[in-house]
Amino acid sequence: MTGTHRSARLIVGMALLAVAPLALAAPATRATTPQAAVAAKVGQGYQLPSAALQAVVDAPRAPSLSLSPRRDLAAMLQSPPLPSIETVAQPELKLAGVRINPATHSASRFSFVDKLWLMTIADGKERQITGLPQPLSIASLAWSPDQQYLAFNQVHATSGTNELWIVDVASGSARRLLGDLNTVFGDGYAWLPDSRGLLATLQPKGQGPAPVAGGIPTGPAIQQTQADAGVRAIRTYQDLLSNEADARLFDHYATSQPVRVALNGTTTPLSSAGVYLDLDVSPDGRHVLAERVQRPYSYLVPADDFARRIEVWNAADGKLEHTVANLPLVEGLPTGNDAVPTGVRNVSWRADAEATLVWAEAQDGGDPNREAKVRDAVLMQAAPFEAPPVTLAQLGSRYAGIQWGRGDLALLNESWWKSRVVKQWRIAPDQLDQAPQLLSERSSQDRYNDPGRPALVRDVNGRARLQTSSDGRSIFLLGLGASPEGDRPFVDRFDLESRQATRLFHSQAPDYALPQALLDQEGTSLLLTRESPDVPPNYFVQSLADTGAAPRALTRFEHPLPQLRGVSKEQIRYKRNDGVDLTATLMLPPGYTAKKDGPLPMLMWAYPGEFKTAAAASQVTDSPYRFNAISYWGPQAFLAKGYAVLVSPSMPIIGEGDKEPNDTYLPQLVANAEAAVDEVVRRGVTDRDHIAIGGHSYGAFMTANLLAHTRLFKAGIARSGAYNRTLTPFGFQAEERNFWQAQDVYLKMSPFNFADRIKDPILFIHGEDDNNSGTFPMQSERMFAAVKGLGGTSRLVMLPNESHHYRARESLMTMLAESERWLEQTIGKPTPR
Repeated sequence: MTGTHRSARLIVGMALLAVAPLALAAPATRATTPQAAVAAKVGQGYQLPSAALQAVVDAPRAPSLSLSPRRDLAAMLQSPPLPSIETVAQPELKLAGVRINPATHSASRFSFVDKLWLMTIADGKERQITGLPQPLSIASLAWSPDQQYLAFNQVHATSGTNELWIVDVASGSARRLLGDLNTVFGDGYAWLPDSRGLLATLQPKGQGPAPVAGGIPTGPAIQQTQADAGVRAIRTYQDLLSNEADARLFDHYATSQPVRVALNGTTTPLSSAGVYLDLDVSPDGRHVLAERVQRPYSYLVPADDFARRIEVWNAADGKLEHTVANLPLVEGLPTGNDAVPTGVRNVSWRADAEATLVWAEAQDGGDPNREAKVRDAVLMQAAPFEAPPVTLAQLGSRYAGIQWGRGDLALLNESWWKSRVVKQWRIAPDQLDQAPQLLSERSSQDRYNDPGRPALVRDVNGRARLQTSSDGRSIFLLGLGASPEGDRPFVDRFDLESRQATRLFHSQAPDYALPQALLDQEGTSLLLTRESPDVPPNYFVQSLADTGAAPRALTRFEHPLPQLRGVSKEQIRYKRNDGVDLTATLMLPPGYTAKKDGPLPMLMWAYPGEFKTAAAASQVTDSPYRFNAISYWGPQAFLAKGYAVLVSPSMPIIGEGDKEPNDTYLPQLVANAEAAVDEVVRRGVTDRDHIAIGGHSYGAFMTANLLAHTRLFKAGIARSGAYNRTLTPFGFQAEERNFWQAQDVYLKMSPFNFADRIKDPILFIHGEDDNNSGTFPMQSERMFAAVKGLGGTSRLVMLPNESHHYRARESLMTMLAESERWLEQTIGKPTPR
């Protein structure tokens, strides 16, 4: 119940944005809010930025839309304001790479949907739903295949409830189906193909209290290697098991009992309780594919790499029908980003068949460094699984999934990270003697020649399948339409025989229109979002049959920050000193002109990327016609204070052919930054004495390197970064080589080794509970200590209970307050206009 091929559902994840506040009293207008009450209660540690930045944090969020299988209805979902630190600081277990809320037996999450209603696509009319739980707290939602019901997971941490609810769409009424779901892995439920019930995972009955570790150890935690195991890349994971007490605790909270649930709430147990990473019902509803974790566990890798048993059960009673594979514990892979485990991987049901399993198996030992003509074999086996598997395809690179259509039509994808080459083949899964046809081959980084993604529709079983024309000759492609003028999204009708595309829709200036779904089989009606720099995205229906018809509005979401209407945005182009074309988005406060108002202090915010060709690195990204979304997470928030902002200036690190990009990381990084500074100074929007650089994660790593190796910037803001690459010795970001293969690269790229050269002020912000691989909180603590000990100017802000992306309103306010003060002290306040 974790795969993307399950019945349509919305996954409501944790808030991805966050900030850090100042120790100031909240203004009167916020004093009565729950968040302000919590801020007052936690004392002076948390801070508030200026009122202009507070407004950015508290701006309302637009609702999201979940389209029904027949595409004539939509569920509308609204998320509340940011959670308080009181919510984010609730008890949380960190076990086997998973963060668990022990009160609800669920994966920790802090952002939920608190409003749900229905909308008719034909006329945009809305209907309210009665009987919803209060307070509403939806973690995920799924339409039934027949569209008669909506199921959703209601998780309420305060009461410790984790429940499954359903909505009768016709009557618009909701009711509780059952409680005690276990959602540590996956959503905890999935619709059966006939829509008469669901498959769910429950907390086992009679499980008893969680094990409590005694104060006296029972013995040491022991690990041992094997001499002939070879070189293995072992990433620096967080939240791992550390002893047997942790393992028992993980078993307690991750163990679930699979059941069938009828629409009246009656449950039928299937198989036995266990730690299940995935459960998936076959399209005909007769079988269940189960992936169950097995011991031994590991102290080096998360649960996804634990030993697993993959089985097929009878969906009626849970009896074992077939064992697909017993996979061993995987503690590391061969060196290289194209490395994979040996044996069965990516096993799933074929969407267009009753009950046929499909999976990939490496033919090169999973080692990209071995010479091999065939890297992956794709295999297929149909129920009752008595005949041996048949080979569907043999690939020269790695299997990257299949979009299923029918017996004579499926699209198979393969990719090779080292070269960035991706291929798409047309195959006939029921005609194995028919040779595959190559539809496209390109670099994954070549955005200009991306043909688009195939449009998919849900079939009667709730499975996503290729949308084809009524004559079966064509499919439909939806793409971003990257071009030298920026992204211009499109819809194409693609003739499978002639392999020619006919354009049905193309976004045109001065708006940005993004296709979401075709509403009918022939592709004559399109659901899209439409936006412009001062108008936020709204949903529209566009006729593709009548080219002169105006789009019909379904929603009318207002500007969340009307005081920032009129922000200037320009997609600028400039060259690096070696001729590589670079792109950035220049944003300026409302009403500002360089000629009249003179230079402003500027914040640049960037994130480096690795490329195999200069041509791909030079391609234009984004669009000048997109809405000027002012988020508290990015640098755009500081437009509210009058700063100039340079968003995502290109920072390509290029390694042509057999060259490794990181071998010349520093000179390329410096050249990128010099080009950006030269361009904004040439335009007169800022001057060289008032520019700060910042970034998050790998962008923070970039920031520290630029301050260590240049004097281009007067200050830096580095959030949740890693600065000593010897602490991530088996690779980082896109670097494939380990430390012992490329010691010089690791040492030169680590700004920690050059902390003595950082002469300009740098602000470090980091979540104390960072869960991202490699960006341990210690990275910021040690880097700050180095700068401080060497006489540099620095500040370290550690946010309690925050992971790699900060979530609590108090944390986000503090992040902005600290950043605001840092900018004012280093590059100055913009002159009020």
